[in-house]
Amino acid sequence: MASNEEVISTLNGLIQTCRDGQEGFETAADGVKNGELKKLFHELSRQRAGFVGELRDEVRRLGGEPTDSGTLGGSLHRGWMDIRSAVSGGDDDGIITECERGEDAAVKNYSGALGKDMPAGVRPVVERQFAAVKEAHDRIRSLERASGAGA
Repeated sequence: MASNEEVISTLNGLIQTCRDGQEGFETAADGVKNGELKKLFHELSRQRAGFVGELRDEVRRLGGEPTDSGTLGGSLHRGWMDIRSAVSGGDDDGIITECERGEDAAVKNYSGALGKDMPAGVRPVVERQFAAVKEAHDRIRSLERASGAGA
């Protein structure tokens, strides 16, 4: 079984991933013109904020200190770097493409976390969040394909 410190580190990494997604989706919502996309991105931003709260609770329960920031080197780092330029370009298809790229990173980070040992009480939280992240990823990928973005 992994040490508490290792589990806390893994959970803090997921907190950073979710914060990046929260900020990235909020930026995307502010940048798209399509009302349905705006609503979707706001919902996903709120979802990630909720995930941050759950993960922070788990870190505290394990006796750790939850991280307060996004990824090292500033916000919007893992997969979300180009969202601001897509937003400034005002192109909904480009924004969808960058959101899909950010979700690729989130899926990868959650998959990596689930490949590690963690206490039985923590694993269901991470698995449930991963399922929601994967669902969001697939939904955004289908939007990207339908729009012809990223082609």
